[in-house]
Amino acid sequence: MAAPGDEHERTLAYAEIALQQIRALRLPAVPRNFEVWYHYATGYNQDLNRAINETLAQKGMLDDADIEQIHATYLSSNRANERIETVGTRVLDEIKQVLDMIDAAAGTATSYSESLADASQQLQETIDGTAMRAIIAQLLEGAKEMEINNKKLEARLSASRQEIEELQQNLEAVRTESLTDPLTTLANRKFFDIELGRAIAEAKLMSEPLSLLMTDVDNFKAFNDKYGHLTGDQVLRLVAISVKQNVKARDIAARYGGEEFMVALPNTQLQHAMAIANHIRHAVMTKELMKRSSGERLGRVTISIGVATLRPDDTPQSLLERADACLYAAKRHGRNRVIGENDANAAAPIRARVA
Repeated sequence: MAAPGDEHERTLAYAEIALQQIRALRLPAVPRNFEVWYHYATGYNQDLNRAINETLAQKGMLDDADIEQIHATYLSSNRANERIETVGTRVLDEIKQVLDMIDAAAGTATSYSESLADASQQLQETIDGTAMRAIIAQLLEGAKEMEINNKKLEARLSASRQEIEELQQNLEAVRTESLTDPLTTLANRKFFDIELGRAIAEAKLMSEPLSLLMTDVDNFKAFNDKYGHLTGDQVLRLVAISVKQNVKARDIAARYGGEEFMVALPNTQLQHAMAIANHIRHAVMTKELMKRSSGERLGRVTISIGVATLRPDDTPQSLLERADACLYAAKRHGRNRVIGENDANAAAPIRARVA
């Protein structure tokens, strides 16, 4: 085990490396960014380090969206797993205590049975009134002890049942949290990928249509850089609210990463999906943003949306790719618009992505 002084120096060194990376990439020094780079400095989370290195190799930098995606993928899930493990340990401990109590009750019952057998033998061998009263008193005392122990066991079982029910609720809360984007309260990418695969399989089985919306906030990076991270978060919440207000219970809406949102629309044809997308786009552009700290009016933001519909040979990946192509066609043709895959503009070559 490392000495306390060594541990102190080592953790400070990790912290300094994390701060150096934040400075070098000119990232906001917020806890999320520090946590990502601190874990990177330790080298313990190899998957996180690999994701960061690959992103740096491809882009030469990491922006807020990259950091957020890495944090959600490699750190938030770890915390959920730790909480699940903690709840599991508590459940096992609770079960052990109950089993110990049952063992004790079983021992008491065995002892009482032996007392009854002994008393029965004594009653057969004596006709003395005093001795008989003593035997009966002994039996009554044993019965009273059994009653007390049974009540204790009943109370303990009731408490354990309540405790386990609470632990089950905690597990469900952890599960929900691990599949939810904390900023917007929409589903996260992990949940969406799972549900999209399920929805596609069901649509094919039932021979029903399914459409997919891919949404991106226009010029989000410039807006975020100009007004700050907190105002950027306000924009993302605005888009999420607009999405929620225009989808049904069966639809699957998620924040897919950064400023990108997804909506899967089961049993929905392309033209109907285009109409829903335009409702969402209009809902966003009609709301004016205001900086909460100063009351400053920040104007309006817009979104672009690409729409694709399921084909018989589609996989989740191929459907996503077509929606992605439509989205960036919408970006290239002026932003603040919806383009579906039947639009002639969607077929035009896309050389570079735009914000």
